[in-house]
Amino acid sequence: MCGIVGKLNLDGMEPVHPQLIKRMKGEIAHRGPDGDGDFLSGPIGLGHRRLSIIGLESGAQPMSNEDGSVWVVYNGEIYNFRELRTELEVRGHTFKSDSDTEVIVHLYEEFGVESVERLRGMFAFAVWDERNQLLLLARDRVGIKPLYYANTGKALVFASEIKSLLVDPSVERRVNPRAIDRFLTYYYLPGEETLLEGVYKLDPGHYLTVNNGRITKRQYWDLHFQVSPRYTSFDEAVEALQTLLRSTVKDYMISDVPVGVLLSGGVDSTGVLRYAVEQTDKRISTFTVGFAKEDFADERPYARLAAEHYGTLHHEITITAKDFFDFLPKYIWHMEEPVCEVPAIALYYVSRLARESSVKVLLSGEGGDEAFGGYGKYRNLVALEGLKSAFGPARGSLRFMLERIGAIGWKGLTKYARLVDRPPSEYYFSCASTPDTPFNLLKQVLYKKDFGQSLGGPSDEPTRRLYRQLNGLPLLHQMLYVDTKTWLPDDLLIKADKMTMATSVELRVPLLDHQVLEFSASLPPHFKVRGWSTKRILKAALRKSVPSEILNRKKVGFQVPYGRWLREESKDFVYDTIFDKSSPLRTYFCDAVLLQVFQAQQRGEEVSQEIFALLVLALWHRQFLNGTPATA
Repeated sequence: MCGIVGKLNLDGMEPVHPQLIKRMKGEIAHRGPDGDGDFLSGPIGLGHRRLSIIGLESGAQPMSNEDGSVWVVYNGEIYNFRELRTELEVRGHTFKSDSDTEVIVHLYEEFGVESVERLRGMFAFAVWDERNQLLLLARDRVGIKPLYYANTGKALVFASEIKSLLVDPSVERRVNPRAIDRFLTYYYLPGEETLLEGVYKLDPGHYLTVNNGRITKRQYWDLHFQVSPRYTSFDEAVEALQTLLRSTVKDYMISDVPVGVLLSGGVDSTGVLRYAVEQTDKRISTFTVGFAKEDFADERPYARLAAEHYGTLHHEITITAKDFFDFLPKYIWHMEEPVCEVPAIALYYVSRLARESSVKVLLSGEGGDEAFGGYGKYRNLVALEGLKSAFGPARGSLRFMLERIGAIGWKGLTKYARLVDRPPSEYYFSCASTPDTPFNLLKQVLYKKDFGQSLGGPSDEPTRRLYRQLNGLPLLHQMLYVDTKTWLPDDLLIKADKMTMATSVELRVPLLDHQVLEFSASLPPHFKVRGWSTKRILKAALRKSVPSEILNRKKVGFQVPYGRWLREESKDFVYDTIFDKSSPLRTYFCDAVLLQVFQAQQRGEEVSQEIFALLVLALWHRQFLNGTPATA
């Protein structure tokens, strides 16, 4: 796990200044405190910051082939590198290191840009082909590792983090108004755009090439939901999943430094731990986090249960409101993209605890819900479709029934009543970014006229576009696909990467291995969700080896009491940040409407996410446009 930077001058002539690469590397020193290097040749400059995980003594980057004609800088882990190395040695390639990095160089020599398709793992890398004057940028299939770039017209600048791009004075700091609108719709930014005009994310499962000044982007992988006739028996599929999980976690344990496990007390992280303990004769360290003096569901007792069951060396940390808000400016600085992912701050603290405990690699259960259908929204919306079919032309009666039950006491049914007459393409917003949030209801009056007129198309186009491509797929598979292409890489995985790397810790997510995702995609929907059961096949695979208290507990998610904190301990900080006279928010939004939202939150109404979104936007502008970074 590392950080990469680089610049290619498109005229093929002008050299890259060494000091620029040095400064770009300096911005991401937290990603690689164990070493740094660079390579400059004519129009190309490559830089690298290293976190030593595999090949501790011989894995320095940039790394080249035998004659120095191909160079690579790389961030990530290739889990099949040993098999690839054996194949490449048979083909005559000579290796000078024990690291997985060198496999990328020789694989490129052998297969060119198609070499990306042979890699299994998480990665973002740049390959420079000196002979052909070709630059290849590539990102892993799911988007576990980030990669940003900007085309200035004269050069392509790229890096693991946006802050490195901004070191180059040719990369302008201009806000993207469409992205602000989109952020207030989703509370993260799906797709390739960022909050900075002209700065993009390389999409997951894509690579980009630059040759003779021509920039080309291509998708090399997608997740295809096509039920395989191989698994007609649920029990046979369970056995196949057990075998796949065992081999996957074994591969993800490859490391020359200690590996630990993040425990949430849920099925996914406990399942990862269950297979991890099989792969080592050493006692595994586990880590969990909780909050001080809070009276809501606490994950820690379940994490302790799992730790005791598997005999781990367990560590816990408790954080307070003060810890939360002390780190908030640095949260913005490290995240770089506006994301309302409040648990990310807890992830920072627990990752720091792991680092202080001499653990540099952590396994996580991230992605189990998206892979196997774990969210309640999947179950509820599939059930709604079934009811709509059963009621047929009498859907009005269904809507009335749901509204009445919701009014009597089960308020959650009210939002489903509103979806009875809507197509599945609008289901995404029923539970993720609903059309009934204050921002979406108030946009017509929230936005100042000039700002509103600058936005262009609809803010929810990224997910609507994906749904339009999925006609004919079962509803569950439509939802899993859209979440895997948007919510997962642009919210959860951004959080996972940025917060762990802020502490110089590598996070690995075995349940998002592309072979696990492809296996799940080949199964019929009812193997994953049936009736009120979610993650059905994963729970069946773990039933004999995970404590029943964990396996059968109600899913509650990781709760953070930030609503009360925003309303009480940090009320003044929130108000001063949002309503400061120099706040850029006041150039986009009407003060009176902002005040309505703030006052609603103070009354205890459910608008904490909206307030946190405003806080994130204000702090982001302060740091990335006004030049007052909160360095970590």
